[in-house]
Amino acid sequence: MKISEIKYDARQSLKGEWGKVVGLTFLYLVLSAGINLSIEIYASGGFINWLNQEYTPPLASILTAIISVILIPLSIAIVWFYLDLVREKNAEISQVFTIYTDVKVMLKVIGASIMVGIFTFLWSLLLIIPGIIKGLAYSQTFMLLKDHPEYSIFEAITESRRRMHGYKWKYFLLNLSFIGWGILCLISLGIGFLWLTPYVYASNATFYQNLIADTDEKEIL
Repeated sequence: MKISEIKYDARQSLKGEWGKVVGLTFLYLVLSAGINLSIEIYASGGFINWLNQEYTPPLASILTAIISVILIPLSIAIVWFYLDLVREKNAEISQVFTIYTDVKVMLKVIGASIMVGIFTFLWSLLLIIPGIIKGLAYSQTFMLLKDHPEYSIFEAITESRRRMHGYKWKYFLLNLSFIGWGILCLISLGIGFLWLTPYVYASNATFYQNLIADTDEKEIL
């Protein structure tokens, strides 16, 4: 499947859903930025102190790191939202928050995110290129956890690496193809990212759905 076809299918999935996906992107940005800003103001001892501070208090850095971990399940649930959208299921914004009702799933995606980050970092210590290659290899971990909740963290990472064999370059080029749009979004003072982000997410979900999700079926045939 060509990159142009992946992006076309993604746009088809987004037809009639732009209001919803732009709203979800805006909600996530406001939520994450609002929480982090509130933490900095609190840790600084108030709004006035925050305005006048010359450096970020250690407490703010610690609390921000904790919140970043807590927000991991939400970011993964958004990835899953787009997979449902691509699969023409009833994807609603409210569903992304239900991940916090399942502690087991929540802890698994946090653990998977941390392990993927550690593995990628360790490979990057060798050279940047190996780190990028491994990051691409691990990229389907969370999609696989959605389709295969029975997988352990390491099983999902290993399976992602296996299924991405022969597809890493295509996945890299797919995401690289949005760089022009990214530049235009910067020119628009970042407003364009409200539309570009859903386009990228939907394209990555389409990539998984068409090239990765059915790998086992193709091998059986």
